[in-house]
Amino acid sequence: MLFPHDTKVDALAKAPLFAALSRQELGELAKATEDLEVEEGKTLTREGDLGREFFVIVDGDVSVTQDGNEIRRLGPGDFFGEIALIYDNARRTATVTAASPLRFFVLTRQSFRSLLEHQPEIEEKVMAALEERLAAG
Repeated sequence: MLFPHDTKVDALAKAPLFAALSRQELGELAKATEDLEVEEGKTLTREGDLGREFFVIVDGDVSVTQDGNEIRRLGPGDFFGEIALIYDNARRTATVTAASPLRFFVLTRQSFRSLLEHQPEIEEKVMAALEERLAAG
């Protein structure tokens, strides 16, 4: 494990999808994640591909591109890919590439779904947050 449990819990708490979760529930979510490190230049997601994981950046930054054009940079504390946790056939809307050596953790849809099966109250809170985001546009 690269990152302390509290680091993951704090980072997950910043994601709107998980904002309603208790510290204990965030802890359960954190246990389901996997810590990773990649070199600069590594592609994490490719525009148009099926999404299967949610990423949280701990150290380093990434370049987010659409149609080959950089639209933003993300760094420590930022996250992307949360829609892939919810929708089975969600296509990536952008390509994300490590712009520096990167340390991050991922939550796969499979791990997320497994957690929800055992803790339906987490699913209720996440779905409510998703509905709010979709209603807000």
